[in-house]
Amino acid sequence: MEELTFSCPVCGADVPRKAKACPECGACEKSGWSEDQYLDGLNLPDAFDETPRKTSGAGSQRLWQIVAVIVLLAFLLLMLSGRW
Repeated sequence: MEELTFSCPVCGADVPRKAKACPECGACEKSGWSEDQYLDGLNLPDAFDETPRKTSGAGSQRLWQIVAVIVLLAFLLLMLSGRW
């Protein structure tokens, strides 16, 4: 005997087999499930880490500080040696 409901892949609620949309969250065929595919075997993670990441971190800032010190030291050496 065929089951009369399936689990909504979005919210997990029981959805009648012939339903066009989930009665709980409103998910439908356009949002990821259809009559023949219910996304059960994809092994998707339960949650995603949506923490924003900085593109230039402390390491990049430290590198530019070191470069600036080297350039300043080179300039001072040129000034003190009289070649400038």
